[in-house]
Amino acid sequence: MRQYKIAAIPADGIGPEVIEAGVAVLQALAQRAGNFSLVVENFDWGSDYYKKHGVMMPADGLAQLKPFDAIYFGAVGAPDVPDHITLWGLRLPICQGFDQYANVRPTRILPGIASPLRNAGPGDLDWVIVRENSEGEYSGHGGRAHKGLPEEVGTEVAIFTRVGVTRIMRYAFRLAQARPRKLLTVVTKSNAQRHGMVMWDEIAAEVAKEFPDVTWDKMLVDAMTVRMTLKPQSLDTIVATNLHADILSDLAGALAGSLGVAPTANIDPERRFPSMFEPIHGSAFDITGKGIANPVATFWTAAQMLEHLGEGAAAARLMTAVEQVCAAGILTPDVGGKATTREVTDAVIGAIRGANA
Repeated sequence: MRQYKIAAIPADGIGPEVIEAGVAVLQALAQRAGNFSLVVENFDWGSDYYKKHGVMMPADGLAQLKPFDAIYFGAVGAPDVPDHITLWGLRLPICQGFDQYANVRPTRILPGIASPLRNAGPGDLDWVIVRENSEGEYSGHGGRAHKGLPEEVGTEVAIFTRVGVTRIMRYAFRLAQARPRKLLTVVTKSNAQRHGMVMWDEIAAEVAKEFPDVTWDKMLVDAMTVRMTLKPQSLDTIVATNLHADILSDLAGALAGSLGVAPTANIDPERRFPSMFEPIHGSAFDITGKGIANPVATFWTAAQMLEHLGEGAAAARLMTAVEQVCAAGILTPDVGGKATTREVTDAVIGAIRGANA
């Protein structure tokens, strides 16, 4: 019996609701499989913790998380705590502290969910966006001077290193190589950003030589939004910087029907530290406590976590169950349904228990 230790950080907004649903589904999967088990420990870090202690997580937070096999993260952000405090106080210290440099965001149109794209359905949009997750525009370098004065200055410095760019390019090319179409699009903005992004392009071309079986092309980020919307079938694997991929993956989630179905994996490919898995949708305080948060993104995130842990069969079983439930029309309001979080969760658990081995 294989056993995995999972650190659950539900955090803010709808995070506790969807993580509770995700843990219930994961335990049903483990019971159904019979060859692995999950030991889940909850951490109460987040905005409520900040209001009590003045920090989003304790000073030894990373040391507490390091022994775990994976981290299952809900959402961060609260209306009464500044966003830069919530993000830089919890999520980013985990991503950067554990060098989770590959942020992987798969997107596809699930059965039963309508895309806003005209005539687009399941199979027409099937992408994986790879986001550089450790530096770039979110490196945290910069500052402010002359605060409050007319000449106040704020700087935000994007950092691109040869090590950082090379490793994310290799990761993206390997992922593209493993997918049937063997197609990679490198997103850039080197026409206007003539230093870091030109280096980004040059390293992409260097790494491409290591993968002669992968077809690749290059797109400016603004043109990429047009291509994603008008020619979704022309794309497969996509790699972009921290900021560009952050924006494009939200667009991708919307094009697939809702951010409520969009997952994320923050991966340390070298497996020196635990990787972290979270839905894209954020804390969604407008629907917190209403029982209608879409748990599908959290379930898909759980499937990514299972794949990372080596439980590919369980991950496939979970995604099959999710697709069956969506196809049956058991959907939350964000994707046009009337079901509650609990009803979707119960339906997925039922599909898991009824699945053939």
